[in-house]
Amino acid sequence: MPALLPNIPISARFMLLSALGFAIMSACVKLVSQYHIPVLEIVAARALVSLLLSYLDVKRKGISPWGEQKGWLFARGAVGALALICVYYSIATLPLAEATLLQYLHPVFTALIALLFLKEPILHSTKLCICLSLVGLGIMISPGLGLDPAAGLPWFSIVIALLGAFGSAVAYVIVRKLSRTEDSSVIIMYFPLIALPLSLILLGDDFVVPPPEALVLLLFVGIFTQVGQVGLTKAMQSESASKATAYSYVQVLFSMLFGWLIFSELPSIYSWIGGSFILMGALINVLWKR
Repeated sequence: MPALLPNIPISARFMLLSALGFAIMSACVKLVSQYHIPVLEIVAARALVSLLLSYLDVKRKGISPWGEQKGWLFARGAVGALALICVYYSIATLPLAEATLLQYLHPVFTALIALLFLKEPILHSTKLCICLSLVGLGIMISPGLGLDPAAGLPWFSIVIALLGAFGSAVAYVIVRKLSRTEDSSVIIMYFPLIALPLSLILLGDDFVVPPPEALVLLLFVGIFTQVGQVGLTKAMQSESASKATAYSYVQVLFSMLFGWLIFSELPSIYSWIGGSFILMGALINVLWKR
């Protein structure tokens, strides 16, 4: 295995690190939710850790943390915060693998939003990705349509997961617009800057004092989120970023593994087949050359 490592591009290694970081973060979210910690409190804890780390990064670069396009930066933070709440809710209420797979529908929404607002044409590969993803989604939710009710996923959680994927897509499009004028560290910092107060306001009086074990898990949520983001940023700075992006889908495998080892979750046959269509479409979208 070590002999194979030099053959893997450095960008791909960072993407694998990112996928592992986000998978561990998801597992920690699901674990801490079992202590009856509200989702909004988990979001607030993650935002607090991310805000501290992001602020230190901005200060290290010696740049202004407020940026130029404050309206769009605020919008990116708000949309990203709402999407994160949906994603964390789906992780807490769905099997880990299924929640991760549904999140990977965001390329479908990203392509459609970019077409409407950035006038970016949809490539043939993206059209194929959309078709395969929709087929996969239909197969995944088919038990809930009465084909096999015992294997069905909760509808409300599925809708929330799709809203999370849509919100992530909106955030990605805004980031694409902001990246022309703003430093990446400023864009990253605005996310917890908005997410922290927003989640605390929505949390209200539902705050639960976490036991020591849950407190450690909340800290891990923030730390491994930052590991995932740093790995993703480093991978995207490489010339082979488009190829490295394909490695991000290893997160689904990591999530399946953690779901099995930690939560004794085994995806149904519908999730295996539907998830294969979703991942196939996503990989085609990433690897197809123009």
